[in-house]
Amino acid sequence: MTKPRVSAPSTSPIAAPTISASAFKATCLELMDEIVATGGDVIVTKHGRPVVRVGPATIAPASPTGFMRGTIVRHGDLISPDEEGWATTETDPLRARAR
Repeated sequence: MTKPRVSAPSTSPIAAPTISASAFKATCLELMDEIVATGGDVIVTKHGRPVVRVGPATIAPASPTGFMRGTIVRHGDLISPDEEGWATTETDPLRARAR
């Protein structure tokens, strides 16, 4: 199989090489392997106009601290004793034993 014609742009603001949609369709799997190996991008064109940029997927590893960001809510002081919350009530099971 022959290599598709991938041309580097000359004065285009797009810095990646370009390939026609028909050539991309014919050699998509080869191009994906090449992109993974080189880490570069390829611009697919239709009728000479850029349509899509194909590049390597960058998957960031999960951060041990970042994945919970925004899920923890602070509800006041957790260290100081809460004596009024421990006052005996009519339904306190320890109060029944003390009798």
